[in-house]
Amino acid sequence: MEAWGLTDPGKVRSQNQDYYDLSQLDDGSILAVVCDGMGGARAGNIASRLAVDVFVKEVRRTMDPRLSGTELQQMLEEAVALSNRAVYEHAQLSEEYVGMGTTLVAALIREDTAYVVNVGDSRAYHLSRDGIAMITVDHSVVEMMVQRGEITREEAKSHPVKNLITRAVGTEESVLCDSFARSLKPGDSVLLCSDGLSNMMADQEILFEVEHGADRSDCCKRLMMIAANRGAPDNVTVVLVTV
Repeated sequence: MEAWGLTDPGKVRSQNQDYYDLSQLDDGSILAVVCDGMGGARAGNIASRLAVDVFVKEVRRTMDPRLSGTELQQMLEEAVALSNRAVYEHAQLSEEYVGMGTTLVAALIREDTAYVVNVGDSRAYHLSRDGIAMITVDHSVVEMMVQRGEITREEAKSHPVKNLITRAVGTEESVLCDSFARSLKPGDSVLLCSDGLSNMMADQEILFEVEHGADRSDCCKRLMMIAANRGAPDNVTVVLVTV
């Protein structure tokens, strides 16, 4: 497996409240996580970094190559719960932290399977020669409107409430995360990103850059450049893992 990741504040915001981690575990699995913080300049930075740090440490602590797929998914869900508790408790320490939270999307890729968890609207995609498919489902107001047929997915990208999410890590004492398992074939990729990228590019554009662009090791840079050329009003983070 090969993996790359980049994050950038974008062209408008002075601070980067996104945070990510990309690492190889002892059994050779790849763990990737992306968080997009919220709750004010300082609080958003803290929320995303804290959630990532707690999540990664918990996965490293509990990871065992003997775990079944179901057990791996449960482990990831428990790591999300621990991250949520950490951010929520930190928010009680000061008035400036009240209401802080973060999205979280993570993928543990072991052999031919990606185990994915998410809270909020940061996304995971499965890319292959056959096309691109979202693994996750956004926890957002506009996604609910899309599901009800009130707006199209393209309209959702520019909708006035496109930034309103319905779930976040750390805003409540507990949080419900979604969990997925996706089979992968040699050459397939998993891409994680914050909405700073997905709001700037269509899925098919992302697919083209990953599958048909130049050297895949430069793919994250190319995606960042496209977002920047389109104004990048938000922080942008992308992680790509190829099996």
